[in-house]
Amino acid sequence: MTMKKLKTLSLVLAMGLLAGGAISCKNKKEAGPAAGEVFVDVPCSGPDYFTDKKFFRANAIGESLDQMTAKKKAMSNARAQLATDMASTMKIVGDNYVKSSEFNNKEEVTETFQENARTVVNQTLNGIRVICERQAKTAEGKYKTYIAIELSADEILSKYNERLSKDESLKADYNYEKFKETFDAEMAKMGQ
Repeated sequence: MTMKKLKTLSLVLAMGLLAGGAISCKNKKEAGPAAGEVFVDVPCSGPDYFTDKKFFRANAIGESLDQMTAKKKAMSNARAQLATDMASTMKIVGDNYVKSSEFNNKEEVTETFQENARTVVNQTLNGIRVICERQAKTAEGKYKTYIAIELSADEILSKYNERLSKDESLKADYNYEKFKETFDAEMAKMGQ
């Protein structure tokens, strides 16, 4: 190849890269907000505050003219969300465990698992930990509290196991290792 052809080839490649970069940048700009909208960063939210295989997490916002009331509203909303998520997960885990264990009295065992799940969720909420809390004051003079809470999945599993182990109707059929395997599989899905 001659020097002139090499320069021409280099120039063509450089122009191709620049054009590709321009197209790439244009696509990124199109991912922005629609006309009249503005993206808002919400404190105590986002991927760091999602439920994963180790923790159930929830976040919420509370607003009030009173600062403490705003905080109480945020905490109440977050606890309610956490309880709902935990109960839903424990129902799935219980159903999957009973199906995979092939108990003869499936309906009765499933009902017992669900009843125990409700009790454990209610008792375990006392162990929540606040992982983020931010307060703001709005232009209208209201207080806004952003909060995120978490609860250890291991703690829930432990309490649930304790409760199920005491249930006379399940003692003969209950297998902790199988239940833990089912629970861990469901929690792993949450982290994805």
